[in-house]
Amino acid sequence: MNVREKVKIVITVASVVAVTVLFVAEYRRRRHHRRKQTSPLSSCYLHSELKPQFGFKRVLADNSYTGFKHLKLDDVPSSIEKPSNCHPYESEINVLLENPLLEFGFLKGEFPLEMSDSYVWVETESKLKELAKTLSKENVFAVDTEQHSLRSFLGFTALIQISTQEEDFLVDTIALHDAMSVLRPVFSDPNICKVFHGADNDVIWLQRDFHIYVVNMFDTAKACEVLSKPQRSLAYLLETVCGVATNKLLQREDWRQRPLSAEMVQYARTDAHYLLYIADKLTAELKQQGTEDSSSRDDRFHFLLEAIRRSNMTCLQLYTKETEDFPGNAAASSLIYRHLNGHGDNSTISLDAEFQELVRELCAWRDLMARIHDESTRYVLSDQAIVALASKKSTTTEDVYDAIAQADLATESSPSLNLSIQSSPSPVICSHLDDIYQMTQDNVAKIDDILPLVLQKCLGTDGTCPISIFNYSLLVNFSTKLSTRSAPPKQNGHKNNFKQFTRKASRELFVKKFSCKAPVYHNCRIYANDGRLLCYCDRRKLDWYMNRGLAKLVEEDPPAIMLLFEPKGRPEDEGNDFYIQTKKNICVGCGEGNHYLRYRIIPSCYRVHFPEHLKSHRSHDIVLLCVDCHEVAHAAAERYKKQIATEFGIPLFVRRVLDSKEAQGTSSSSMEYESNGNSEDAGVSPLHLRTAAMALLRHGNRMPSSRRDELLQTVKMYYGGRDVSEEDLERALLIGLSPHERRKLERKKSGSIIGLMDKQETSNNDTAGNSFASSDGDEAPAVSENHMNAESSVVDEDSGNGASGGDGAATELNDTQCNGNTMHQQNSKLSLLGHGPHGKQIVEYLLKEHGDDGVRDFCRRWRKVFVDAVHPRHLPGGWDVSHSGRRDFGEFSVYNPTKRVSTG
Repeated sequence: MNVREKVKIVITVASVVAVTVLFVAEYRRRRHHRRKQTSPLSSCYLHSELKPQFGFKRVLADNSYTGFKHLKLDDVPSSIEKPSNCHPYESEINVLLENPLLEFGFLKGEFPLEMSDSYVWVETESKLKELAKTLSKENVFAVDTEQHSLRSFLGFTALIQISTQEEDFLVDTIALHDAMSVLRPVFSDPNICKVFHGADNDVIWLQRDFHIYVVNMFDTAKACEVLSKPQRSLAYLLETVCGVATNKLLQREDWRQRPLSAEMVQYARTDAHYLLYIADKLTAELKQQGTEDSSSRDDRFHFLLEAIRRSNMTCLQLYTKETEDFPGNAAASSLIYRHLNGHGDNSTISLDAEFQELVRELCAWRDLMARIHDESTRYVLSDQAIVALASKKSTTTEDVYDAIAQADLATESSPSLNLSIQSSPSPVICSHLDDIYQMTQDNVAKIDDILPLVLQKCLGTDGTCPISIFNYSLLVNFSTKLSTRSAPPKQNGHKNNFKQFTRKASRELFVKKFSCKAPVYHNCRIYANDGRLLCYCDRRKLDWYMNRGLAKLVEEDPPAIMLLFEPKGRPEDEGNDFYIQTKKNICVGCGEGNHYLRYRIIPSCYRVHFPEHLKSHRSHDIVLLCVDCHEVAHAAAERYKKQIATEFGIPLFVRRVLDSKEAQGTSSSSMEYESNGNSEDAGVSPLHLRTAAMALLRHGNRMPSSRRDELLQTVKMYYGGRDVSEEDLERALLIGLSPHERRKLERKKSGSIIGLMDKQETSNNDTAGNSFASSDGDEAPAVSENHMNAESSVVDEDSGNGASGGDGAATELNDTQCNGNTMHQQNSKLSLLGHGPHGKQIVEYLLKEHGDDGVRDFCRRWRKVFVDAVHPRHLPGGWDVSHSGRRDFGEFSVYNPTKRVSTG
C-alpha cells in the first residue's frame, strides 16, 4: 500500500469521525435547547405563540369532522330544486361550456416585458373595495395564490396576487381574511375572464377560505396540455415565452411573515404579472394550430375551444374535507403498507399486530393534536418518528423525546423533509410528552378511551390548550366521530363531560368576540374655565371639543382640557360626584380585569325612548361586567321585564301582525276569515310569519305536502286567509324588520328582493303600513333581545344615544281602533321582532301619567334589580341607585332644543 492510498484512508476515516461528531453535537444541542423550553407542568405553547390565523373572526372550514358547507345563493328561485352542497354557479359555468367566449383579447396594445418596481399592497378593507371596483371594469385579469400549510391543519391562503395589464396587486389575505367576500362578485362574473396557471388547487382554496368561486377561467396549464408542450410548469413558460427566470424554491417560504422580503415580493408579482402576456401568446398558438390542422372552416377554433373547455371544467370543482372512518386511519394504513412492502428505512421493522396497533394509536393521537393546535400532522409528529416509537418500547418520557429527535435528525439530509423539521421534537410534542409515553405502555387503554381523555385534558374545563374557532366544533362532534367506530365506553364517565367542554368553549369564544378590545375608560379630564373639574371622559370627547376650538389642552399625560366657555351645569349641581371620579376597567361585580363587556342597567328597549335630557351623555347606568356577571344580570333583567309586562298589562312581544289591507276589510277573504271567530285571533306572530315564508321559499317544493300546507296556513293568516303567491312570501320576509335588519337582509338578497323592499317601504308609507296587535302570553320567541349581549351595545363612555339593533330607534306609533282591538301602524324604524314596541308603550305611559319623575322612579327600580342580582363590589365612586339622571344642555350641545329649532 503506497503513501497516497494511506492518505486517502486517513482522510476518509477523519471525515467519517468529523461527521459523526457534528451529528452528535447537533443532536445534543437541540435536545438541550428543547428541554429548556419543556416542563411537565407547563401549559400549551400556544399561550405564548400568537399564530396569524388565530386573529380570524370566522372560518368556513374548521378542524372538526363535519363536512364543508358551500355558499348558498339566496336569489335562486324556489322552483329550482338543487341538491345540497352543489356548486352555486354551476348554471353559469355550464353556459360558458356550451357557448364559450372566444372573441376577446388578453392584452390591449403593447406589453412591456420588463416589470416595473411599483405595485399596490392591499391590506385594508377600503383598498380591497377599491380593488374590487377596479377589477369590475376589466375584461380580464390574472390571479395566483400563495398558501401556507405547515403550521395549519387544513392550510390557508396567505396571499393573492392579481394583475391587470396596468397594475400588480398583492392582497394580504391574512389581514383581510374576514373581508375577502368583497371580491366574490368579480370572481363569479361570467363576463370577466380570470387567467390562472394550474388552477386546480387555487379554485378549491378560494372556496375553502373565502367562499369565492371562479366563473370564466383561462388556465395556461390547460393550454399547454392541449398544445402538448414538453413542460407545463409556469417556470418553463416564464423562461421560454418571457425570458424571465424565477426561483420556485421561494414557493416553500413562510408566506405568513410580514413584511414579505424583497425576493418574495418579486416572486409573487412575477407569477401573476406575466400571465396575461403568456395567455395571449398561447391563445395565438392555439388559433394557429387549429387553423393548420382543421379540414374545414368550422373547425378553426378546435384547439382553443378545448383549452377553454378544460379551463372552465376546473371551475366546477368543489372543495371537500377529507373524511375517515377514524382519526388518522388513512395515514396509519399508508404508513403500515409502505413498511410492509419494504419502502421504509433499512431497519428491521416488526409488523406484528402490536406494532400496527401502536402505529394506529399514534396516528390517531397526531391527527387529534394537529386539529386542536391547528398544525399540520407532519409538523406535530413525522412518519419516521411514529415508526421509531412503535418499533421500540420507551421506558421513560426522555426515551420518547430521544427517539423522536433521532428519527427526525436522521432524515434531515432529505430536502423535502428539512423544511418541516425546523425544530424537533415539535412544541406540540414538548407540551404533551406524557400522552405519547402513556400510549407506548403495555397497559394502555384502547384508543377509543384515550382520545376523549386527551381532548378533555387539552380543551376541557381546566384544559391546557386555548380554544379557538378552529377547534371549538371539535368538542361538539368528536364523540359522534368515535361512535362510528365503537360503542361508547361505560366506565370513567368522561363522555358526560362533553357538555361542560362545549359550555367552556362557548364562553371563551363569546369573550373573544364580544368583550371590549381596548380599555373603555380613558380617564381623561375636562375642566371648566375656572379650573374646576367637570368630568372624566374618553379621548374622543376631548378631541370633539379641541377640533371645534372650544377647549385648550392643559395636560398631555393623562390628557386634560379646559373649556373656553362657561358650561351649563356642574356635577355638584346634581348633588352627585359620579362624573368626577376615575373609573377602573374591571367588572363592577367581581373585579375581573382580563375581559369585560358594557352592560346597560336600564334595558335599551326602554332607555331609547327616554327624553333626551334623561339619557343624553348619561353613562351612570352603563357599567362593565365580565361574562359570568353579565349572564346573571341579563337573566335577572329578562325576568323583571316579564314582571313589568304583567304589571302594566303591556306584553313583551307583538304577538300578531295582519296585512293592513286585510285589517281594513278591503279583501273579501279577510272579512270571511274574521267573521269565523273572535277578531283578536286574526293575524300571526311576526317571527312565525317570517320563519314560515323563508322555509317555503327555500324548500317548499321538497317539503311533505302536510308540512307545506301547515306553513302556508300560517302565511295566509297574515293575508287574511286568501291564497298567497311567491311575491307574497317574499314580502312576508320583510314584515317587522327595523332598518338595520332590512339592510342586513339586503346584503344577502338579490336585486329583486332589494327592489321589493323599496316597494314595500313605499307601500307602507302610502297605505299606512302593516297592522299588528299585542296579546298576553307566556311563550316568547327567541329573538335578538334574548341574547346575552342584547343590552350591551357598544356606546361611548359618556354617551347614551346608542340603541341596540333589536329595539330600533325612537319612533312614533299612531293608535287606531279596528274591530274593537287596539291596532298599531308600524313605523318603518321600529322592529316588531324584539321588545321595542313594548318599551315604547311603557315609557309613553310613564311620561303621560307621571312625567319625568315616573321615568326616574322606573330607572331606580332597574338599578335595584341589578344590585340585588349581581351584588356589585366594585362600582365607581358616586354610583347611586337614586341617581337623578337629569341634565341641561349647553349652548353648543346638539341636543339643545333651541339649537334644534334654529337648525330646522
